[in-house]
Amino acid sequence: MPFITKISTQKKNTERFNIFLDEKYAFSVDADVLVRFDLKKGKEVDELDILEIQHGDDVKKAFNRAVEFLSYRMRSEKEVRDHLKKKETPDTVIAEVIRKLYDYSYLNDKEFAEAYASTHKKTNGKGPDVLFRELKTKGIDDDTIKETLSAFTVDEQIQEALKHIGKVLKKDKKLSTKEIKQRAQMQLQRKGFSFDVINAALEQTEYENDDEAEMEALKAHAEKAIRKYRYDGSYESGMKVKQYLFRKGFSLDNIDQFLQEEE
Repeated sequence: MPFITKISTQKKNTERFNIFLDEKYAFSVDADVLVRFDLKKGKEVDELDILEIQHGDDVKKAFNRAVEFLSYRMRSEKEVRDHLKKKETPDTVIAEVIRKLYDYSYLNDKEFAEAYASTHKKTNGKGPDVLFRELKTKGIDDDTIKETLSAFTVDEQIQEALKHIGKVLKKDKKLSTKEIKQRAQMQLQRKGFSFDVINAALEQTEYENDDEAEMEALKAHAEKAIRKYRYDGSYESGMKVKQYLFRKGFSLDNIDQFLQEEE
């Protein structure tokens, strides 16, 4: 069996050591692995010892890689597994690394889910449906997700929904009442709010135009339609303008009134 004849510190990384067997370089190990396996000059090692040492070093390197990955922000177990797989880490090594991360309390999917939901609820205004889907893709189990999102009360959801509606109203000034409602609904659905929450928020919002504002919005869109379809008073061009304005949510009565005034 070969003997360790030399151990030298690597120049670029003083935490790693080169191991020489019978005067020839054999492999390198982390300082922790050096200590754990009691590697020293004159020690005899067989092939099985070498495989065990190298596996221990692979685990240590993968563990350090995982800790670095976790240093930027909290991660789920699945995220860490996926990260290590991208680095072509063997499954047996990943399993041992994950176990060590739990032992050191570096991983906790329940705490991760709570932190993720809280952050994205506050910063992005996401609703429960979107949060559920996103946590699911992070590998969080259904029971943990449901328990986490149960803290997101209906009243809180309505308040978040109201903020989104406010942004729609502020951004889109020249819209019909119908289109304002549709855009608000679509925005809230994309953000992951239920129909009950959306309806409750809309009931608490004054989004409906008065008659004057509705006609002002119609005129703004009609000007675009008139230019687009080259409205000249003919039946054909008039129908195209009507269809355009109807799709924008304006009533036929208001559309006819406007076109009669134009004529």
